[in-house]
Amino acid sequence: MPHYLSAEELKRTVPADIAPFPSPVPVQIVSNGEFNPLPQTREQRRLEARIKTMADALGPKHGMTRRRFLASSAGMAAAFLAMNEVFGRVFDVSAAEAAAPGMADERAKALAAQFIFDAQTHFVRDDYNVPRLMIFGRYAKQHWNPALVGEDSLARYKFENYVKEMFADSDTKIAVLSAAPFDDPNALTLDNDQIARARAIVNGIAGSRRLLAHAVVTPKRRGWMDEVDRAIAVLKPDSWKGYSVGSPGAPTKLDSYWWLDDEKLAYPFYEKIVKAGVTTVCIHKGLLPVDYEKSWPGVWEYATVRDVGKAAKDWPQINFVIYHAALRPFLETPDVALAEFEQTGRIKWATDLAEIPAKYGVSNVYAEIGTSFANSAVANPRFAAAFIGTLVRGMGADHVVWGTDSVWYGSPQWQIEAMRRLDIPEDMQKKHGFAPLGGADGLVKTAIFGGNSARLYGIGVKAAQSDLTRDKIAAIKAEYLATGGLRSNLRYGYVARATT
Repeated sequence: MPHYLSAEELKRTVPADIAPFPSPVPVQIVSNGEFNPLPQTREQRRLEARIKTMADALGPKHGMTRRRFLASSAGMAAAFLAMNEVFGRVFDVSAAEAAAPGMADERAKALAAQFIFDAQTHFVRDDYNVPRLMIFGRYAKQHWNPALVGEDSLARYKFENYVKEMFADSDTKIAVLSAAPFDDPNALTLDNDQIARARAIVNGIAGSRRLLAHAVVTPKRRGWMDEVDRAIAVLKPDSWKGYSVGSPGAPTKLDSYWWLDDEKLAYPFYEKIVKAGVTTVCIHKGLLPVDYEKSWPGVWEYATVRDVGKAAKDWPQINFVIYHAALRPFLETPDVALAEFEQTGRIKWATDLAEIPAKYGVSNVYAEIGTSFANSAVANPRFAAAFIGTLVRGMGADHVVWGTDSVWYGSPQWQIEAMRRLDIPEDMQKKHGFAPLGGADGLVKTAIFGGNSARLYGIGVKAAQSDLTRDKIAAIKAEYLATGGLRSNLRYGYVARATT
């Protein structure tokens, strides 16, 4: 996968996919390369130990090895039980789901048809070759994980594994394929043509509309509006993707940071896409490396949401989907961030986003939760509850969008299960005016999981559900599961190197 961490920062990480324990949910923060992963906390070490203990105790009751149990629905339930034990009750899960053979499977089957629309996914192009990625795997195999396979291959980040992890190993029904701009062309994961080509391949195989495509825009770079014209005429994207901070994760060498409300730069682009009828604009906000603000003063501000309200008010025809819900991650520990929230009722930048609809009187701003929810859920589930509660309270459940930033984090099924089971603790509801999130297939989660994105992309849910249950990918998944296919529990980002 791509990364934007410095050589010094990389020395403090190891690839997540060579972690020795394949937990159903990550037991430490996984970075997609856009920010520094925090070391495993004391609570996360307790969580890892508890999941191992439960797997060893419960696996034999199901007639399973530890590995197979951890890849099962019962193993997933056990992981959320352990999270409740360690972090306090946040997830809706019963001991019987983990212990009673068949119970978790029945729940999983009942929810398998749920309409899950993932608004942010990734893989890398076939010719993507960053040798230092493979150096990590080779070192691990030589020094401490001789059982590792695939250490000489980037296949885990590429198309075939993407399709498997997204559509066979999870309940995802539709996904948007995305990418990012870079000053260095060699760092591009996919270009706009490759994104469109992948969409054609997947949908051609499926016989249905399974994959949607972004076109990445690069304001201020030479010829960028010509590329917009070409995309409209030739590639026909489903929506647009931009990084207002420029080249992600490091200060742009081309000064390609920009404001959404720049009337001279951005507004001609908006005029063009409104005329073309492609009016969903997805913008990366938040997720900065830990030293970004200190090292590059001025640039980091472009990752805030200070430009969103005016742009949305001036262009009501356009839907602005703010990726990662602008959460500024882990410049302090999640525990500190939660303590700040409990004291002030605010979450840095995410609260600013949630307040835009009321402040500006707009209804065309959406919060996508990729990576922000994933890392909050595994670092401090109570903070994840505060995060989702803040967005739903401020923007409405009909303006919060499901996304996972997969395939960096492996199959998104654990994130799906975390959201299905998440609820806001009663004390937090009373103190902060949050409403309960409700059941896995209740109105709030149904909207977040798929209804909101379906509306943004003009997809009729009932018609799509009918098509998706009868297409080729549904048949492939059914065969895969019938022959014993297992979720790998692998993640493909970076985790902090152990210090002890």
